[in-house]
Amino acid sequence: MNQANLIRLILLAAIWGASFLFMRMAAPALGPVVMTMLRVGAAALFLWMVARLLYQGEMITGRYRDFLFLGVVGVATPFTLFGYAAQSLSASIMSILNATAPIWGVVIGVLWYRQAVTWKRAVGLLMGVVGVSILVSFDPTTVSRNALLPVMAVLGATFCYGIASSYAQGVQGVKPFDQAHGSMWGAMVLMLPLLPFFPIREAPSTEVVSAVLLLGVLCTGVAFLLYFRLIKEVGAASTLTVTFLIPLFGVFWGSLLLDEQVGWHTLVGGLFVLTGTAWGTGFNLQRIKLRSTQAVDGG
Repeated sequence: MNQANLIRLILLAAIWGASFLFMRMAAPALGPVVMTMLRVGAAALFLWMVARLLYQGEMITGRYRDFLFLGVVGVATPFTLFGYAAQSLSASIMSILNATAPIWGVVIGVLWYRQAVTWKRAVGLLMGVVGVSILVSFDPTTVSRNALLPVMAVLGATFCYGIASSYAQGVQGVKPFDQAHGSMWGAMVLMLPLLPFFPIREAPSTEVVSAVLLLGVLCTGVAFLLYFRLIKEVGAASTLTVTFLIPLFGVFWGSLLLDEQVGWHTLVGGLFVLTGTAWGTGFNLQRIKLRSTQAVDGG
């Protein structure tokens, strides 16, 4: 991983870490379905305008199946699940649970591709489970609100991310911009029919509107450009290491702007989850090589 891609990775982590903050602000008023639809719609329009300004051309024909799959599995479903969880869980807890995405990639590889289960990988998976248990069992918010279903929703969302990331890497001949753009419209195909059944709960305030716009334009439109670019440059496995950095920013933003308390369970549970993810996926920081003099293609 060269220096430019490392900067993209850190920037992506900071942006996605802030997304949990904005979801906490918007989900209680709008509900998960409406919030996701507005978020995806804002992102789709933003990417369409970028395409027009940069003369990117029309989306590649014959790729609608790929865009629909990425939109449903990688965007609409996990965004809605996170929106549901954001009504109960703190931004800090959600950002830490989000780090289980690479673990799901390992589970999928073992069950579907029959990959070998090494002792280190098994211990890593166990540590991840222990970390999640600590977060859920000792956090006052999750205990008082009986947050088992929201926690399961977050884990379901990260499972979707693991599938979508592997799928995106296998899509050949499609620019990262087109993947990001097409997946947003694919997500809207799923979300539009659901809107009549999930009305807005209360009139959105200026704060809620601002949160949704930031979710759509910054945390989705801009972030997905960075995300698919990284998948193209360094692969799905390396890109998913962004989940090691997201909790740092998620806890920071939640503590700074929402006054969320960071207890011992947050630190210990987060350490177990991150360490377990590193062991389970075979992550090795020494493998990230910085090549500051290497040129990076624009796109």
